[in-house]
Amino acid sequence: MENEIMKKIKIRYVSDQIEKLTYIDGKSDWIDLRAAEDVTLKAGEFKLISLGVCMQLPKGYEAHIVPRSSTYKNFGVIQANHMGVVDGSYCGNNDIWRFPALAMRDTEIHVGDRICQFRIMENQPKIVFEEVESLDGADRGGFGSTGIV
Repeated sequence: MENEIMKKIKIRYVSDQIEKLTYIDGKSDWIDLRAAEDVTLKAGEFKLISLGVCMQLPKGYEAHIVPRSSTYKNFGVIQANHMGVVDGSYCGNNDIWRFPALAMRDTEIHVGDRICQFRIMENQPKIVFEEVESLDGADRGGFGSTGIV
């Protein structure tokens, strides 16, 4: 990473019960987030689970939060919004990151359980829509048409 520019994220831990976040170079560029509270859910229940952190992202960046690949298998929950987007304006002392969990079965999640992961991405550049009468690309058959045997 000698020639790469390192980005700095200011972080405030609102829980002293979770491990400090670390970036593990060479394994994945996603960073695990942990539950900062014990949660018991019945099938069909919803809870915003505290992740115990607030962050101030670098200017021009946003965070994408998704479940870990083992979250459903281990805890029986799905992320209600499927992917969370934390924009750069969500950066105050009380802007605690949370995981919107929807339980598909009765479950327990404990402080420190790795339930989701995040990465930061550059904000979309400014774009202009140009209206045309026809597109010159090849048709692929419409939405949902690929993968049919």
